[in-house]
Amino acid sequence: MKGRRELLAASGAAAVAASLPMPAIGQANPVRIGLLTVKTGPLAQGGIQMEQGITLFLKHRGNKLAGRATELLVADTGGNPAGTKTKAQELIERDHVDFIVGPLAAFELLAISDYAARHKCPILSQAAAEDMTQRKPNPYFIRTSGTSAQPMHPLADYARKELKYQNVITVANDFAYGYEQVGGFQRVFEDAGGHVRAKLWPPLVTPDYTPFIGQMTSVDAIVSGLGGSNPVKFMRQYKDAGITLPLLGGGVAMDDGLLKSFGDEAIGVISCAGYTADLNTPSNRRFVEDSVREYGGIPGSYASGLYTNGQVAEAALEQIGGNTDNKEAFIAAMRAVTLTDTPRGPFHFDRFGNVVGDFFIRRCEKQDGKLVNTTIKTYNSVSQFWTYDESWFLSQPVYSRDYPPLKT
Repeated sequence: MKGRRELLAASGAAAVAASLPMPAIGQANPVRIGLLTVKTGPLAQGGIQMEQGITLFLKHRGNKLAGRATELLVADTGGNPAGTKTKAQELIERDHVDFIVGPLAAFELLAISDYAARHKCPILSQAAAEDMTQRKPNPYFIRTSGTSAQPMHPLADYARKELKYQNVITVANDFAYGYEQVGGFQRVFEDAGGHVRAKLWPPLVTPDYTPFIGQMTSVDAIVSGLGGSNPVKFMRQYKDAGITLPLLGGGVAMDDGLLKSFGDEAIGVISCAGYTADLNTPSNRRFVEDSVREYGGIPGSYASGLYTNGQVAEAALEQIGGNTDNKEAFIAAMRAVTLTDTPRGPFHFDRFGNVVGDFFIRRCEKQDGKLVNTTIKTYNSVSQFWTYDESWFLSQPVYSRDYPPLKT
């Protein structure tokens, strides 16, 4: 009888074990996260915030995800495609990371997309390159921040329909991110009856914006798609030139993390972003408070994006029992994530792995002696395709320096 009872007990235990999630193979090893960021040059402001965002998230989780210890490996890309590819190769082939967060810039992401896909390495990126989730989708790619044009579509809608602007001039850095921001704004603005009079393209490294500012006249407003630390230089020179035309900006042009570097010239600027520091949710309140305590300033979209990437990875790992060996299951779990309480608010992913979430129209104001962005309108559940038919949108060329073309 004793042997039979032992056999029944063993059978019962086996049945219970079979009903539980399979433990991760090699689960004793840490989850290895590779961060591709920028620490030098005009993009360093955002790159430093990226590292702060993911570091704060891991600290909030006690440096564990789904019961496994985590290890963060940080690589400085130098802000160029060649450096990004070299660092990605080191992270994937030498360090055997389970997934990558970053990089920051579109041209960096495009340099590693095919390579990372061949190695089945999931990328949770901040870079906004449109075609990564449109005409040339990477099946191992997830984006919580949005495409370059995603915040510019609602900004254009607001500028035309609520601010009643008819004619604008745009200014954005002369590379893919700038082209795609301006293209998105132009399409929606002109479809609503507005007119983009000129598109100005200062290089990414521009010490003097005076030649461009001199062309800003005879319109209702100026639309800025400048990135990195460039908005600070531009805004100061804009004020010094005595230009009084209203300014609109994409999310990074008026990033919350940049406000401490602006002066009163920023008061009144209207912007649109997928993250705003004044979002009143439990997750964002804690994120902002702890960012201020740890790093001495209000966080912006770069920090919030990496924090949110951590939340996505965590939710996916919990769904698959912490096992990172099956990359197909891991990426499928990440793309299936739906979150309600994050620093950027509720969101889910479309079939390409791009975020569908809220975007916020903000006005820069001075409160208690400090500049803040105050949300004045929220566009809910914004898709990368705006309100356009997906099939039609994808049949059009990707936004570029000359598309949509200027109308004479």
